[in-house]
Amino acid sequence: MSSSAPIRVVVAKPGLDGHDRGAKVVARALRDAGMEVVYTGLHQTPEQIVEAAIAEDADVVGLSVLSGAHMTLFAKVVALLKERDAEDIVVFGGGIIPEGDIPELQKLGVAKVFTPGATMESIVTWVRENVSSD
Repeated sequence: MSSSAPIRVVVAKPGLDGHDRGAKVVARALRDAGMEVVYTGLHQTPEQIVEAAIAEDADVVGLSVLSGAHMTLFAKVVALLKERDAEDIVVFGGGIIPEGDIPELQKLGVAKVFTPGATMESIVTWVRENVSSD
């Protein structure tokens, strides 16, 4: 892992979910840990998120879903990254996600899923250990 360039993170809220406090807290924790963070705001389509990730030269995309649409939305973001030859961008997610859905999300290409109660320290540590900025 290169220590010269900060890890570039896009934090996004796909879908119609209107609650973004958790996403903002995670974005701030990653920023405070020295990463470059872009928060895309509410109601983003998977296409908008992938476009932002590519435009921002992101190393990782963090998705937050509380609405129950995580299987569809996370899968679409991963598929679009692959379609754009950008599957080197790591995808992680969080939100209200049933334990039983996590293995399926991982099969789809979501590298890690954080559920309520995950500490900011655990998220920052995971990103540092699993995402390269080179």
